[in-house]
Amino acid sequence: MDENAKHLLASLQRDPSRVQALFRSGDGQTLLRMLTEGDQGASLQRAAQSAAQGRTEELQRMVSQVMGSPEGAALIERIQKAVQK
Repeated sequence: MDENAKHLLASLQRDPSRVQALFRSGDGQTLLRMLTEGDQGASLQRAAQSAAQGRTEELQRMVSQVMGSPEGAALIERIQKAVQK
C-alpha cells in the first residue's frame, strides 16, 4: 500500500465523522461494493473490527487489492482528494 493510502486510513481512523461522510458518498458506496464482493462483507467486518482495535493490516490489504485495478486506483485517488478537503 502506498503512503497516501496509509495516510488516508490513519486520517479516517482519527475522525469517525469523515468515515460516515465518505461511505454516504457515491465513491464511498462504490468502495463498499468493491470491498464486500464475494463474501457479503464478512471480510470487511473482520477488518473493521481489527482496525478499531488498532490492527489495520487486514484493512490495508483489502485497500491494496482494490488499488490493484485501474478503476480501484482511480477510486482511491478520488477519495483521498475528497478527504483532504
